[in-house]
Amino acid sequence: MTSIDLHVHLAPKHDGSPVGPPALYRPDEAEAYLDRAGLDEAVVSIPPPFFRQGQPGVAREVNDGLLDVTAGRSRLRPLAYLPFEDPEAAAEEYDRVKADARFVGVCGAAGGKSVSLADSRFGPLWKALDADARLLLLHPATSPDNRLDPFYLHNLLGNPIETAVATAQLVFGDVLARHPSLRVLLVHCGGCVPAVAGRWQRGLDTARPGVETLTEPPRLALRRIFVDCLAHDPAQVDHAIEVFGPDRIVLGSDWPFAMGIVDPRSQIAHRGPAFVEQVATTNGTHALTG
Repeated sequence: MTSIDLHVHLAPKHDGSPVGPPALYRPDEAEAYLDRAGLDEAVVSIPPPFFRQGQPGVAREVNDGLLDVTAGRSRLRPLAYLPFEDPEAAAEEYDRVKADARFVGVCGAAGGKSVSLADSRFGPLWKALDADARLLLLHPATSPDNRLDPFYLHNLLGNPIETAVATAQLVFGDVLARHPSLRVLLVHCGGCVPAVAGRWQRGLDTARPGVETLTEPPRLALRRIFVDCLAHDPAQVDHAIEVFGPDRIVLGSDWPFAMGIVDPRSQIAHRGPAFVEQVATTNGTHALTG
């Protein structure tokens, strides 16, 4: 079966001063990474510096650019970027790209300047993604909290928190339960979500203020979500498997960034070769195609 890394980044093009590692602009190096890791394919998305939240027209520009850099490279399978700071523009861009078979799904910014994913203005987009059974990768955008400026905390702490905020909006907004064919993928092993899943459930069980009646409780809704294995901690991987389920863990390297890993299989090797194979092939294929 095909082995897939679902969390690989490429820049859509070299425009002005490069941002990030040089390999970000080299699709040939992405293919070389796959060879070294013994993987068949990579699902590629633009990294946060290219989200440029709030700049009109950026989605069309980066999506066309990502198609250009992956053209003729069948092992590199791009995701179309949707601007979640503008729900109407996100739906419009999805309508433009959804028939393009070169895109294997979509991605968007978790947190940052994004509108709450529970906002009713996202209704048409969630309905469309659900009808098409498309993959949606959520990647954290830069936290607006300036307390995270020191110590690289925007990445070390802000990223997992922004992922948790966006996921909470999907769970408590009942988005996941109402759109069961929407396949959501969280990077960085779900960020802080596994650590707070029990607290979310307790909030519903004790009818905390603002927590509405849900179609599915948080514990059950989270079983609809895929997460990559990039936790940098075997114990955290094990906990994520308990929260999301063993069939919901996929490979993710975050290539070519320093916070990534050169061999994503190493993150789950402690679970044994059969599980590693399941994650690399069966789970990854399920996340993409259902």
